[in-house]
Amino acid sequence: QAQLVESGGGLVQAGGSLRLSCGASRRTFSVSAMGWFRQVPGKGREFVAAISWSGGRTYYAESVKGRFTISRDNANYAVYLQMNNLKPEDTAVYYCAADQDYCVGYNCYISVSEYDYWGQGTQVTVSS
Repeated sequence: QAQLVESGGGLVQAGGSLRLSCGASRRTFSVSAMGWFRQVPGKGREFVAAISWSGGRTYYAESVKGRFTISRDNANYAVYLQMNNLKPEDTAVYYCAADQDYCVGYNCYISVSEYDYWGQGTQVTVSS
């Protein structure tokens, strides 16, 4: 059973920064594209960012482009989400996800149903 564990969430003022981390098992991580999604109460899970298994391709939601950066450290089986210039509308539970199938193109990476494994989520709260 794959296991993804997120960390790094918390409370921050608008304009501040946070860095989310997600650790995975070697078996899960080495062949997976990785994604970050977020969810607020009463709404569906929303795509935030994704990175290919090699790290050569990254994808972002329009709402976070230029503020968030996704990266991965394959040697340590970790993926990160650097979040800068945070806004109150970024407040959500953030989830890390792994996709072990071959994924091509933006429409694939942004799809919740494409991902096979999910972490438990970490809360990010941005105060105004």
